[in-house]
This record gives sequence, C-alpha cells and structure tokens, in this order.
Amino acid sequence: MVARGMCALALAVAGAAAHADLTDEIQIYDDGINKKGQLGLELHLNTTLDGRSEPDWPGEIPPNHGVRTTMEWSYGVTDSLEAGLYLPFLRDSSGTTYFAGPRFRAKWMAFKPAEGGSGMFAGLNLEVGKVNERLEQGRPIVELRPILGYRNKDWLVSFNPVVGRSFRPRYGSSRPNFAPGIKIARSIGGGNAIGIEYYDELGEFGNFEPAHKQSQQLFLAFDAGGMAVPFNFGIGRGLNAASDAWTLKAIFEVPLGN
Repeated sequence: MVARGMCALALAVAGAAAHADLTDEIQIYDDGINKKGQLGLELHLNTTLDGRSEPDWPGEIPPNHGVRTTMEWSYGVTDSLEAGLYLPFLRDSSGTTYFAGPRFRAKWMAFKPAEGGSGMFAGLNLEVGKVNERLEQGRPIVELRPILGYRNKDWLVSFNPVVGRSFRPRYGSSRPNFAPGIKIARSIGGGNAIGIEYYDELGEFGNFEPAHKQSQQLFLAFDAGGMAVPFNFGIGRGLNAASDAWTLKAIFEVPLGN
C-alpha cells in the first residue's frame, strides 16, 4: 500500500516543475532510516563563501555569504517508512534572518541490506512544502527523490535522481526539473568515511540547460559516524561560472537517547 501511494505521488510530481533555489539541505540520501518508534533530529548548516550575489528574480535573496540553518525532525512510522519535518532558516549577507517555511517529507525504503551487511538498496523520499517567495520561485513545491545504491563494509554508492514540481504554473513551464546527485564514500575505519558528493541541476526535461549554465558542485565530504555526535562535513567547489564557487556544509545528528 505504501508503494502504491508513493508511486501515485511520483506521477503527480511529473506534472510540473520548480527550480530549487533554497539550498537549505545539501545531502545525498542513502538507506539510513529510523526504526519504528524512533525519534530523530538533524541540524543542517551551510554557507556560501563565494557565490551568486545578484537576484535571479525581483525580491530574491541571492546565496552569496548567506547562512542556512535547518532543523530536521524525523519519526519511524514503521521500520521501512519514516516521516519528517524541516524547519529552515536563512540569514542573508546583511544579517537579516528569514524563516523559509516548513516542509514535510515521507521516506520509504523498498529494500536495504541488514545493518552491517552488504547489498543493494532502493527507496523514495517525498517532500511537500511552501517556501518563502524570496527564496523559491515556485512557493508551494513538491520534490520526489528516488534513492538507489549499494553498500558494503568498505564502500557506499548512492544516487538520487531528484524531480521537482511547483503548484504555480505561472512560475514556469509544465515540464519537471531534474537535479541528480551522487555520493561515493570509502570507509576509513571506526565508523568514519571519506568521499565525494556531486550535485547537478540540469533544468527541465526535454529542455536541459547547456552544461555551462547548469549549477554543478563537487564536494569533498567526511562522515564521522563513529563520534558521540555523528556528523557529515563537506567543502564544495562550483565547476562552472553558473555555480556558487565555494560552499561549506555540515549535518549533525543530535542524540535524543532513544
């Protein structure tokens, strides 16, 4: 039943698209999911050290020197279904803070290896929210994120071919946007890993932007899974003039004792 519901939502997402401008969450999803009844909290932080300083539309807050902070609450509905709530905030280059607007998500893993095991994994993550118009062109948005990958004791590979939609056609055409991302990480022992994360925004299906106009960022990332407070830290480099030149990001798993 969960699979049928997620597939129906996937068809809805394919109806229309929105360009994702609010980079409050820079993350590749893998097979990690809360156990049934488990409450989780992650704190996302990222800042654009050197990036676009001119607005793309009237009233937009450009990312340069902005600091984005997001609390992500999650709850295990079952061992394969997780519900989540994002509460993102942005501090712009002048020091003004904005609440970006809440987003809700559901993450479902169709299959995954047992904890500590090896094998393929696959799932879907759905997000729905209404974002501040100064941060996102298509304010009521929905995003579908397939999760496809493989892990063993040494390696993790995860691919997220993300499709986005806006509920306001006046902000764009009816074609869905495509923003794929991939992560490749190598274990270095002690529950820690180092690797790369790549994020691309190709544009609308059937009308992809030329490569030099796509936002393309490559991050060197460190996953500290063996720490008392597990975290992910990355430094990202834009690969062309259309991308923010330098970005720092971190994600902390806040211990809740459950």
